[in-house]
Amino acid sequence: MAKPLSKLVSCVILDLDGTLLNTDGIVSDVLKAYLVKYGKQWDGRRAHRIVGKTPYEASAAVVEDYELPISTDEFISEITPRFSEQWCNIKAQPGANRLINHLRSHGVPMALASNSPKMNIETKISYHQGWKESFSVIIGGDEVTSGKPSPEIYVEVAKRLNMNPSSCLVIEDSLPGVTAGKAAGMEVVAVPSLPKQSHLFTSADEVINSLLDLRPEKWGLPAFEDWIEGTLPIEPWYIGGPVIKGFGRGSKVLGIPTANLSTEAYSAILSEHPSGVYFGWAGLPTRGVYKMVMSIGWNPYFNNSEKTIEPWLLHDFNEDFYGEELRLAIVGYIRPEANFPSLDILVAKIHEDRKIAENALELPLYSKYEEDPYLKIS
Repeated sequence: MAKPLSKLVSCVILDLDGTLLNTDGIVSDVLKAYLVKYGKQWDGRRAHRIVGKTPYEASAAVVEDYELPISTDEFISEITPRFSEQWCNIKAQPGANRLINHLRSHGVPMALASNSPKMNIETKISYHQGWKESFSVIIGGDEVTSGKPSPEIYVEVAKRLNMNPSSCLVIEDSLPGVTAGKAAGMEVVAVPSLPKQSHLFTSADEVINSLLDLRPEKWGLPAFEDWIEGTLPIEPWYIGGPVIKGFGRGSKVLGIPTANLSTEAYSAILSEHPSGVYFGWAGLPTRGVYKMVMSIGWNPYFNNSEKTIEPWLLHDFNEDFYGEELRLAIVGYIRPEANFPSLDILVAKIHEDRKIAENALELPLYSKYEEDPYLKIS
């Protein structure tokens, strides 16, 4: 929940890596491959040691954590070409293009402020159409004396924008970035890029699950106008596989029979999509196509240890269909995942999600995907 608004803003300053770009997956892949050279194994649980840091600080942390027999400078010279090769593959975070296009179309000044070197920033955003020309100011960590968490980079952005810091809204994914924005006297929305970290962002003015959940009107900015009957249309994405036995809580605990998919083969695609409640169409090639609502994430009430996908096919089946091929076309978003004070409230919310999905899937915008060939291929 957002704190009560203390002031309205007139410009938006965005971080890049982890906020607008889904950099974490690329970083993990590169480090995983690199560390093999030294007989080490990348541990994703240590990712918090490098998120939001300057390149030098992040490199020093890796060298120290993995006891590499090289200096930080040597590590940087070895790893930089590997990262550079992958910049063209970094995808925009869900909601990033939507946010940039929305603010640009309403004439809201935007700036980029990143701990990365300016040249690296410009190279990364060059792969994303319309981004570079959308920002009035772009500042890299090599253009200031101290990177985040120092407020210097944000103070400098405000100067170049000719804005009072108090009229700037910062959007950040890391603790150093949030600290920098608040120290500069700005309003800050945190969008944590690492899972289960939201409770750490106490200094942020608001913490949201993903850019899909940003409500600009809370800050006096033009509201998005693309929500339809409680749903947000998204670029459709697809996932499928044999139905497996889940946690045993769907039917037994919740009274809601979910058809679970193994996440092993899909961890990469799941990492690209924020946790939350989505909906779309589900195909069982031997049975038919059905409306579907699903959750992605860690299910805070049950505190899953891994990110899961739990679809609920909105149809009464007379039998289980474990082992059958299930195909999903995900076409819309309803809400972020949340914790609930009781099981009854959780169940009531899930049934509310069902109603929203059932009604929305009658709209031509969504109903057309019922005929998607992907759902019917056996």
